[in-house]
Amino acid sequence: MFKNSLKRNNGFSEQLSPERKKQLLSFSRGLSISFKNLELLEQAFHHRSVSNEMPGSVSHKNNERLEFLGDAVLGMAVATYLYETMGDKQEGDLARIKSVVVSEMTLAPIAVQIGVDTCLVLGKGEELSGGRKKKAILADAVEAVIGAYYLDSGYPAAERLVLELIVPEIEKVLLNKHHRDFKTLLQEYYQKTHKSCPVYELVKRDGPDHDRTFWITVHLGDDTYGPAAGKNKKEAEQAAAEIAWKAVAPPLSTKL
Repeated sequence: MFKNSLKRNNGFSEQLSPERKKQLLSFSRGLSISFKNLELLEQAFHHRSVSNEMPGSVSHKNNERLEFLGDAVLGMAVATYLYETMGDKQEGDLARIKSVVVSEMTLAPIAVQIGVDTCLVLGKGEELSGGRKKKAILADAVEAVIGAYYLDSGYPAAERLVLELIVPEIEKVLLNKHHRDFKTLLQEYYQKTHKSCPVYELVKRDGPDHDRTFWITVHLGDDTYGPAAGKNKKEAEQAAAEIAWKAVAPPLSTKL
């Protein structure tokens, strides 16, 4: 009853063109899923930059609420899978694996793989600034799709979708072939070896508001690495951390 109420009151009404409907159906078939309410899937692809450009914009005209919901479904499905299949792992190991596979660095490539990037609906400014390739936007849209599918078809179906997407990424982590979170790796290594934390410094930002580039260095004691650039501070910090990590970490410390 609660789920049905959510479905009726998602607050999004979009007249789908035949071409758009065909695109959404093709996307769904690629994942071997189907939506009873295609408007939910359509909303999952609407970035906030679209609603921001509309007069009297409101948050329910974009995918942020679905992203919030999908993040919770994703976390629950992954945590349950890890708990049930990895009885030999301690809590800390499970947490580290989970943090990798639900991260932006993992979800963004998945988004491209399943065609999220081609389905995104962006505002003009975001489109012109390369938003279709931004990791944060892609990862958020994956979570929004999961949230939309949960509302449309229920948790068991959404869990199956999550595991189909994420279990291969878990296997990569176990084989040490995953995308690494260099900021976390650097912090754990430096805390262990020097009892201190890396310090990140924003040294420059340039470009217009809709297309900023951030330049960040990371300080390890008296040593400085970077600057490295990114389209947001988080991305620039990751890039700076990667430079530092490759300079200071011994080869064997790349293991999870």
